[in-house]
Amino acid sequence: MISLPVRDGNRAVRIGNCSGFYGDRVSAMREMLEGGELDYLTGDYLAELTMLILGRDRMKNPDLGYAKTFVRQLEDCMGLALDKGVRIVANAGGLNPAGLATRLRGIAERLGLDVTVAHVEGDDLLPRIEELGLGGTPAPLTANAYLGAWGIVECLRSGADIVVTGRVTDASVTVGPAAAHFGWGPDDLDALAGAVAAGHVLECGTQATGGNYAFFTELGNIDRPGFPIAEIEADGSSTITKHPGTGGAVTVGTVTAQLLYEIGGARYAGPDVTTRLDTAILEDGGTDRVRISGVRGEAPPPTLKVCLNALAGFRNTVEFVLTGLDIDAKAALVRRQIEANLPVRPAELEWTLARTDHPDAATEETASALLRCVVRDSDPDVVGRGFTSTAVEFGLASYPGFHVTAPPGSGSAFGVYTAGLVAAAQVPHTAVLPDGTGVDISPSTATRTLEPVPEPALPEPLPPGPTRRAALGTVLGARSGDKGGDANIGVWARSDGAYRWLVHTLTVDALTSLLPETAAHDVTRHVLPNLRAVNFVVEGILGRGVASQARFDPQAKGLAEWLRSRYLDIPLTLLEDLA
Repeated sequence: MISLPVRDGNRAVRIGNCSGFYGDRVSAMREMLEGGELDYLTGDYLAELTMLILGRDRMKNPDLGYAKTFVRQLEDCMGLALDKGVRIVANAGGLNPAGLATRLRGIAERLGLDVTVAHVEGDDLLPRIEELGLGGTPAPLTANAYLGAWGIVECLRSGADIVVTGRVTDASVTVGPAAAHFGWGPDDLDALAGAVAAGHVLECGTQATGGNYAFFTELGNIDRPGFPIAEIEADGSSTITKHPGTGGAVTVGTVTAQLLYEIGGARYAGPDVTTRLDTAILEDGGTDRVRISGVRGEAPPPTLKVCLNALAGFRNTVEFVLTGLDIDAKAALVRRQIEANLPVRPAELEWTLARTDHPDAATEETASALLRCVVRDSDPDVVGRGFTSTAVEFGLASYPGFHVTAPPGSGSAFGVYTAGLVAAAQVPHTAVLPDGTGVDISPSTATRTLEPVPEPALPEPLPPGPTRRAALGTVLGARSGDKGGDANIGVWARSDGAYRWLVHTLTVDALTSLLPETAAHDVTRHVLPNLRAVNFVVEGILGRGVASQARFDPQAKGLAEWLRSRYLDIPLTLLEDLA
């Protein structure tokens, strides 16, 4: 067992991260434990798609439903964490935190280690979906409420060395250790909000240290970025850093990008606190050190978000390569042939023509376009042999140069995601301590209905002057991501002048003009002056979520880079500042 640290309000607590998603670098836990001093090591293993994956695991074996890679990491590193005095908190329990806790105790016993394990449960609402009004068609396979940090706090205060949870908010695995270390209570809203901001930066791992960063060419060696650390102080302020000698970089830019990732407006709601992201102040603290301060917190909303995943049917795809001349006519021909000869028309049949071809191209690949056909149906046979046989049998009877990128397969199951809300008082939240005792966690007594923040006053626009046509990303950074069927695009400037130009130039109308795919959707812009940023939320562009594969980029990861590649007339003063 790890000796509990003496609570010291003057000492920052060092919380590291070793996982941003299920499938992240397996060696990261050992790297973080060996790389330098830590008090806690956290990992985020869950996403909306992950819950569907774990739900299918649980269908096959009711003893599963948790992140198996976390088990591999603990088999390798449990003794090392014990020796280092590092306590581990992770949401790897997924749909079966009790099963994962039992598995970890077995590993500790086999390794001869005195390790105590606790877990948090109550988020799984699947048995109660009808009672809670969460049922639907198709019936959910998983239904999990987003719990907060207080179950984790209770487990840590009981002396647990390892705490595993089900579906808590991503930041909760950071907030819990900080709250336990400093003795915060539910009314310490500003401190909690500061820890949420730090946890939001940590939750995606190396995205805070240069991964997926717009200006990656400026960072030096990012071939293998190190994982991030938050040094959180008693008032919730934090410094984001990483272990010395690891790859990547921590800069105001990398931290800004992650703060803008997968958010909505200025109010970032959670079960314990609503964090005002518009109050965060970022400061360069030296090499690989960025301080976050000033974050204010408000009472949380009275409801909890619920993640619902359902198996919606079966999907298949075939991609035709169209080379050279008459691309549109070739696409029309094969489309008529397929649709007229399918033995059964699937419930959904989607065609997308990507004009990746160039005239007078120097290579065959750059002379080619891609025609993608996606089919979905509740019957696997309809999207299986019946569809693939039709696609293949025209190999010698269709457009000149007929071929496909890969032999069509038999199809696969796909899921759909929906979000629900349920009153926090209707969701059990239980900390199961190492001795098996269950402690009920009460929801917040003070709540506040979530409302948009009015748009702040905008700075004066730049004075008129000469411009030059250039890519938007020459002067602006951006990062995008998914939230169910919606996407967000956070755009930030690196100077006050560039921010003045950004807020007056990149309006909703400008965005939908630059990214025509967004024009058919409701788009909302949120202004965040402290971050010199604007955030756009594009509703419904991802259909029914990533698992339904409704779009070429189903998680909207590339939307921001598409935006940065578009050309606008940019003031010469901004371009000269870069030079």
